[in-house]
Amino acid sequence: MSKNFSRRTFLKLAGSALLGAGVGGAWWHQRELARLATRVTGEARGLIDASFVRQIVAEDNKSARTIMWQSAAAQKDATVELRAVGTDAVKTFTATSEPYSDDGVSNFLQTAKLDGLMAGQSYEYRLRDGARAGEWQTLRADDGKTFSALVFPDSQSNDYSGWQELARSAYERNRDANFFINMGDLVDNGEDHNQWDAWFDAVAPLAASIPVAPVMGNHETYDQNWKVRLPKAYLAHFAVPEVGSAPFRRYYYSFDYGPAHFIVLNTQQDETEAFHPGLLAEQQAWFADDVKNSKAAWNIVLMHKDPLQYGFQNRPERRPEGISDDGRAWMPLFDAHKIDVVLSAHLHTYRNRGHIKNFERDASGPLYILTGVAGNVRYPNLWKDHHLDEVVAPQPEVDNYMTLRGDAHKIEIASYQPDGSVIDTAKLTK
Repeated sequence: MSKNFSRRTFLKLAGSALLGAGVGGAWWHQRELARLATRVTGEARGLIDASFVRQIVAEDNKSARTIMWQSAAAQKDATVELRAVGTDAVKTFTATSEPYSDDGVSNFLQTAKLDGLMAGQSYEYRLRDGARAGEWQTLRADDGKTFSALVFPDSQSNDYSGWQELARSAYERNRDANFFINMGDLVDNGEDHNQWDAWFDAVAPLAASIPVAPVMGNHETYDQNWKVRLPKAYLAHFAVPEVGSAPFRRYYYSFDYGPAHFIVLNTQQDETEAFHPGLLAEQQAWFADDVKNSKAAWNIVLMHKDPLQYGFQNRPERRPEGISDDGRAWMPLFDAHKIDVVLSAHLHTYRNRGHIKNFERDASGPLYILTGVAGNVRYPNLWKDHHLDEVVAPQPEVDNYMTLRGDAHKIEIASYQPDGSVIDTAKLTK
């Protein structure tokens, strides 16, 4: 949003049917969410107290991976056992067990850093706490040659059953996916533990088998009273690669998969400024060094808030079309460092803008795609088309997901409706 049009103002204008500003807990189907949370614990537990098992991308996924899970009690003997498929030799990795409390609920988060993987090798892993062990799960190391990712836009919802159906059906159609991306606003309220339970339940089949690359959104920074706070739950739940920042640990990061380098930016500087100032400036300095050190064939940026600014279609407030504050801050750097693809979210609409450089259409600039919406929060008839839009999803929009596939010479991008029908495709070659 522009500086003279705040996020809070936008929430009010969007209306209670869209974001529910001010309605708080009344907006939620509490009984259904409580049922989902109970079912998650029962199904995931097995022989070990472990729920919400997930893989997290590592800096170099050819040789490393992070495994996390949640438990009701501390697990002082928590480990992860790993073996190559078809072998009996097991390597054991020690996990940390840290207490975590938020939204009046306390539990423990276990984190294990796996290293020494062989590129392209298929593995099995299981969780262990002393004598108790879970079931074997699949894990495949990056082969360094290709990548296949599922990309999900904002999944924030008031009932996560639609998000669950979309995420799981997309995975069933794309079992070759190496990892999945969620483009921010994973949940609608970052403090609400019921929503996090529902989100993790929805992605359970994916997260246990392939790593997630999360992007922080503004809704991760909201407390139960819809006031901004630090994104405590997001930061605890996702042990993403470290960048050496003390005040902004786990806020932003990068990772390699196949021939691509992914740069995950954090666009929540407005939300965090009162708590930890300097997020944007710190990231910009880090970004220049990070891209300079990348040896990948492709450099891809993931950011929650969109670089473009859209005018309102049916509202009296003036909001001119143009470039957003985030676009002004980042697009010149994307041009200077020859970024190939920029994926964004936040506006809950799918728009392919083609290639942009110096704020105008230019075939030599990065490809910009606004990824759409994956939850049930809609902005019907809110946005005007932008003069840089080349493809707009059919209206009224429904949930969508994307696939992102590539090798050293090409990237293929596709956007799909929930039933698998194609919305749009794009291809880049080198």
